[in-house]
Amino acid sequence: MPIIPGGAPRTPDVQVGPVNLAARVNEALAVQALAFGLSEDEIEVRRHIVLRHTMYPGCRALAATTGTGRLVGFVYGMPNERSHWWSTVVEPYLRATGTDGWLDDSFAITELHVHPEFQARGIGRALITALTDGAAQPRSILSAIDTESPARRLYRSLGYEDLARQVHFPSAPRPYAVMGAPLPLRRVE
Repeated sequence: MPIIPGGAPRTPDVQVGPVNLAARVNEALAVQALAFGLSEDEIEVRRHIVLRHTMYPGCRALAATTGTGRLVGFVYGMPNERSHWWSTVVEPYLRATGTDGWLDDSFAITELHVHPEFQARGIGRALITALTDGAAQPRSILSAIDTESPARRLYRSLGYEDLARQVHFPSAPRPYAVMGAPLPLRRVE
């Protein structure tokens, strides 16, 4: 798998490159389940969502794999559309903060997960920067659990700022923050 520009992981045996997410959905969801704490039922629901997303125009995915081909992280996203379910949920929150314009001409990061054994090695940073470097849109938008976490610190270091907080998704037990950043993402100096 070729290395994609955008930053290299600090683990020499891990490379970032394109992935056929539909073909490797089980491996990706196994990583997400460990990183995000998903139940078997949640994994099954997400499998259908991921497979549907892979058919959206402009959906792109990258994976972090070891030299043996083991998938240890993945990211995928697509050009945002106001008609997408995610946008319909977050739009009222963004409108309340005067930031709903971010739903237009943005590249949405749908999922970014790294296996816990491989976290804090620059893999998440390499995945998201490589994915957004290929986006035609001038900015990126995403949602993350609204708590101080390594993920939120990563996003802030890349230039993402809070657009709305305490966003409630149906069936999600915790509130989320919606974050946006201009592209290209900020690099570590």
